[in-house]
Amino acid sequence: MSLSFIIVDDDIVSRRMLKHIIEDCGLGDVIGAAGGGIEGARMILEAKPDVVLIDLLMPDQDGIETISQLKKQGFNGKFIMISQVENKEMVGLAYQNGIEFYIHKPINRVEVEAVLFKVSERWKYERYIIEIKQSLAKMEGIELPSGREERSSVRDIVKQILMDLGIIGESGSKDIISMMEILVERRSQANQDFPPLKELYEAVARTYKQSKNEIEKESKTIEQRIRRTVIAALTNLASIGLTDYSNPKFEYYAPLYFDFQDVRMKMKGMDEEVSPDKGRVNIKKFLHVFYLETLEKMKQ
Repeated sequence: MSLSFIIVDDDIVSRRMLKHIIEDCGLGDVIGAAGGGIEGARMILEAKPDVVLIDLLMPDQDGIETISQLKKQGFNGKFIMISQVENKEMVGLAYQNGIEFYIHKPINRVEVEAVLFKVSERWKYERYIIEIKQSLAKMEGIELPSGREERSSVRDIVKQILMDLGIIGESGSKDIISMMEILVERRSQANQDFPPLKELYEAVARTYKQSKNEIEKESKTIEQRIRRTVIAALTNLASIGLTDYSNPKFEYYAPLYFDFQDVRMKMKGMDEEVSPDKGRVNIKKFLHVFYLETLEKMKQ
């Protein structure tokens, strides 16, 4: 399935160049183009494209304001900002308002193609997650291994994912294995939401601790181990991305388990050899995706 694009830029030459690049790449179709933010917002709400390429500075309404208004009105497509502006605060504000990538003017075909392919990949992975969630509703009717055989199956699947992420040797990997076993055992509870992290940590601690004080204390230790392990996964993927941006593991796992902006920031810090930064990670997203992928692999 190809992507649909709308281009919003007051420069007609830029609009034509971007349209030609998108169509030449074969990633999708440009279903509309507008010369200003107000016109563009109206077109976007009507057509609901998958991706919007939008200029930062326009005479009637700037790109950041347009994006903010569109999000308030429920549009959830992806945004790529285009601008000559180099001001870091302005670029940071654009990212805070939800853009996926930033393309510099004058337009460089190689840069545009690279960004479009990455946005396309991220879109595919997000659809993959949606499909997994939809398939969970059908899981009850599928015969899966039970008892000891199921536990062994979960453990093998989780270990393989941990190895792919390069964290099988981290201290928190054992906690993740226990969490996935617990979650899979609980999956028969109809329409159960993914539990709060505190509840998960306590469930793992309860498997080998008994008193309330011991469980609470161990839960905090588990939380620290998990955070360190997830940060290690981010670091490993960022390192792979710096070496080979097209590495299959990087392309698959980085946007699936982490917010791509966080991966990019980690890569930038490593590339510029600045003081070590632990990096931002969304622990709940990481564990939730891990659980969904485990279930999907079990079904397969």
